[in-house]
Amino acid sequence: MNNAPEAHPHGAERLCDDGDRVYAHALQKGRIMRQEAEEAWCLVELALLHPDPVDMQWLLPTPPRVAMSRLLHGIQEDFAATHGRVTALAATFERFAGLDVRTGVSDEGLRVLDGRTRIEAAIDEATAACGTRMWAVQPDGIRREKILLKALPLAQEMARKQVQMRTLYTHVARHGPALAAYLDKLGGAVEVRTLDECIERLLLFDDAVAFIPVTADRSVAMEVRHPALINYLAIVFDRLWRLAVPFAEPVPALGGGEGVTHRERVIAALLAEGHTDAVIAQRLGLNVRTCRYHIAKLAAALGSSSRAQLGVRIAQAGMLDFPEPLRADSESQP
Repeated sequence: MNNAPEAHPHGAERLCDDGDRVYAHALQKGRIMRQEAEEAWCLVELALLHPDPVDMQWLLPTPPRVAMSRLLHGIQEDFAATHGRVTALAATFERFAGLDVRTGVSDEGLRVLDGRTRIEAAIDEATAACGTRMWAVQPDGIRREKILLKALPLAQEMARKQVQMRTLYTHVARHGPALAAYLDKLGGAVEVRTLDECIERLLLFDDAVAFIPVTADRSVAMEVRHPALINYLAIVFDRLWRLAVPFAEPVPALGGGEGVTHRERVIAALLAEGHTDAVIAQRLGLNVRTCRYHIAKLAAALGSSSRAQLGVRIAQAGMLDFPEPLRADSESQP
């Protein structure tokens, strides 16, 4: 075959009929002749089929698990870039939003809220006015009971108004009993999903207003009312939501080392990137002591006696073939 047939115009998330049939056949048989794949050359373009290095007349199927991990990795890289753009945008416009000393409101629907009292007052006002949806990202790990108890009356009021409430947490939040009790009191009115890591805190009310942090300690926040930015943040949340695991379902197991837990698998990926214990703990919503405990368990499971050797063992165990987690930070204010 000298010239590859023209690929069908679609992505891997929705194969054409020919692609679906040929890929399934290749997986069942273990390989497929090049001639049999001519009607679905899109599979080669999408790297779902690749040449057999032993005999180039045959094509081998990429295992579904490997293909999915590769594609999710690209999606999550896009989300990481999106988070960086949102953070840069907030930092860039903080100075301009603060130029109007009379109101603190710019012509572009951005307002800087300096101090936790102003932030909480603005959030309470937006909560009271919310009528259709309230979406939130809470990347802080285990939720403290007093914070949830404080939020309960407002959540119950929104439930009474039939507001759609969705919240994203990190997987670590699953280990806090206060969160489960909080959800029980709301009787299923709040949908919760979790990820290995989340973007920074985000609160989105209707199509009207969003709150994002400006400083690392969240003592300064940005109130966003610009329609285009509100729409953009809603798209970011929705795509993260589709990747997240429902709270009622178990976190899927990840391979890469016998006796290695899901959390340790995620820590391994961050170690391989060269992050310190403190940074890893912050991104996963853990304290540093707990993080170091899991690193020690990981080292024992992989038979590593040093930090440098651990990085090599992580790679040898195939623990870097899965998607990277997304970013998360701490604190309860936006």
